[in-house]
Amino acid sequence: MRAACFARRGPTDGPRSRQKPTKSAPLSVGLEQSRDASACLLPALHSLLSIAMPFRRMKLRGQLVWARCDERGELIEEGGRVEIRYREGDGKAYAAARRNLAPADGPIRPDSDFGEAERQASTKSQQGASSSARRTPSSPAGGYPELPEKGETLAYADGACKGNPGPAGLGVVLIDEEARYELAEYLGQGTNNIAELTAILRAIEKAEPGKRLRVFTDSTYSIGVLQKNWKAKKNVELIASIREAMRKHGAVELHYVKGHAGIPLNERVDELAVGAIVARSSSGWQRVKR
Repeated sequence: MRAACFARRGPTDGPRSRQKPTKSAPLSVGLEQSRDASACLLPALHSLLSIAMPFRRMKLRGQLVWARCDERGELIEEGGRVEIRYREGDGKAYAAARRNLAPADGPIRPDSDFGEAERQASTKSQQGASSSARRTPSSPAGGYPELPEKGETLAYADGACKGNPGPAGLGVVLIDEEARYELAEYLGQGTNNIAELTAILRAIEKAEPGKRLRVFTDSTYSIGVLQKNWKAKKNVELIASIREAMRKHGAVELHYVKGHAGIPLNERVDELAVGAIVARSSSGWQRVKR
């Protein structure tokens, strides 16, 4: 219904002919006010709409990814960066520079296909926490360790979830001075964070107590709640049990590794976690050739 523009005259109003006419504002003033209102409202409206904006296929340095876009397929930028996902429902979101993204064939997918996701920290923001872990004799140049140092155990742990919540699985690679072990475990219904946390727990359970254990994970959430004293709002009992396992072990270190960046052992644990979900089964710890 169109709103009334004028107030109704009451009984105390004088005759219409005696009312002093009001001077109308120039049309240009009204247009300027309209523009000002739009300038204030549009950013807020865009923010609300972008919450459930879809994704489209793009290429990031030759690798296919899903990038956040609007309903027309135009990428949504924040400070020159675009939210991307590597897989549907894995619970991990990344930010890529717009200039590094190139169009690729594929449909526009709704936000519901991907679910909620935890924003992963960039490599730069994690350099301080991970630099000591990278600069080891057993590390490839500029990379992450693939073999343990003398007197330590090395582990990579990852979790995956299709749907978040949905079918969840984990993968762990653990290497000591004698052998390499791999684990693929199906967890049933769960969340990505539960899978990430449980993968770390499995590594601690397998490792020799008291012997230095370095666990590499791409979950900033797990590092935060287990090593940086972040307050946990969910998964409280699981987190408490892992903290207790870390205390009993006595020499556990958690380190960040960038996900989906071609780091061989991290790619392997991701493969194990996804494989467990697909097979809906667990392998148990398997000794494999180093």
